[in-house]
Amino acid sequence: MSLIKRLEEINVDKKILKPSEKGPDPYSDLKMRIQNRVIDELDFDFNEITEQNDEFKQQMNFILAKHIEQESLNMTNNQKKKIKEELLDEIVGFGPITSLLADEKVSEIMVNGPEQIYVEREGKLTLSDAKFKNNNHVLHVIKKIVAPIGRRIDESSPMVDARLPNGSRVNAIIAPLAIDGPSITIRKFAEDPFRVDDLVNFGTMNLKMAELLRACVEGRLNIVVSGGTGSGKTTTLNVLSSFIPNDERIVTIEDAAELQLSQEHVVRLETRPPNLEGRGEVSIRDLVKNSLRMRPDRIIVGEVRSGEALDMLQAMNTGHDGSLTTGHANTPRDMLSRLETMVLMSGMNLPIKAIRDQVASALDLIVQQSRLQDGSRRITHITEVQGMEGDVIILQDIFRFEQNGIDNKGKVKGEFVSTGIMPKFVPKLKEQGITVLSEIFS
Repeated sequence: MSLIKRLEEINVDKKILKPSEKGPDPYSDLKMRIQNRVIDELDFDFNEITEQNDEFKQQMNFILAKHIEQESLNMTNNQKKKIKEELLDEIVGFGPITSLLADEKVSEIMVNGPEQIYVEREGKLTLSDAKFKNNNHVLHVIKKIVAPIGRRIDESSPMVDARLPNGSRVNAIIAPLAIDGPSITIRKFAEDPFRVDDLVNFGTMNLKMAELLRACVEGRLNIVVSGGTGSGKTTTLNVLSSFIPNDERIVTIEDAAELQLSQEHVVRLETRPPNLEGRGEVSIRDLVKNSLRMRPDRIIVGEVRSGEALDMLQAMNTGHDGSLTTGHANTPRDMLSRLETMVLMSGMNLPIKAIRDQVASALDLIVQQSRLQDGSRRITHITEVQGMEGDVIILQDIFRFEQNGIDNKGKVKGEFVSTGIMPKFVPKLKEQGITVLSEIFS
């Protein structure tokens, strides 16, 4: 059964969101008020806090009990005990952002110093009521995040990329680089990864686009997902990866591991920063080179930013078909220019014509994703790389998102449109037994 027919059996309603298994916390506002007061009242150096620190727990237990009594006169003793235990876990854990991490509607958390925590909900930024006690409190949480994965942050290394146990991506930066206090940016990912039907429900793509992308991944085309910051590239890459057959060996390469693949045979590789002496760094480029010796059927690079683009292109050109990656660019044509620049960053003194030949022969498809002004994410182009004509790489759009206004609620109006052009790679897919229905392009 085709993907289109399978998805048509689902109630495809763009207003459907993933259901929360736990449901909303009825005490979230109460807990936030109490937590802010407790943090203000605690007389403790947060650099000395550990989960085994009895003095800290004793002081916090006393203050918690006092504020819960003041705030919750109509609650049972069991309810008060439950709130107290949850608050203790949150403050000892990741502090004020713990409840935000648990909120399924929050997709991004931005800590700009101890007193300013912004969140993104449904594409919109809002200032939350949460706050830290001081800079040391923020620094304590940062160290708690980075320590389990062997990363460090201090004055000599004041920036770090890390991840939470659930795969959410974390970037932190501290003094002397962050002037107004330590900053944390957390990009949350669903513990249950989004599937293709979720992206159709959200309006990120339509059924025909989903069917085409499934065929392209199964047919081992090389694909780049292009887009700006926060456009949903990683989510789309994860969905594309879900189409890879279960009997293939997949090697993933990332700065901070966040891809959540469901296949059985997956090897996950992650970069390593330099140590205190500036040695021991392992870059994306090192891992791409090493992955070629690991007999991969597919190589998935979380994001290409620099010279590793050359190694990725060479891998695509030397038998590692079906590779996937993402890159920062605003249009498919911009993505090609970025790849040229990244290849030059590898240190290889190659003429532009040779680089373009490499790109044109390696890449089959560019999936362009954008975050629109209402906060929604859309795949705005699915574009075929058709080859070279003279010194120019020829691109041909297969699908486009055409925006036609804003409704009275501020939501972007538009539709996905097929250009009606049959891609040149369709015969290649047919040779592999993958049929792409002509109605997709009508």
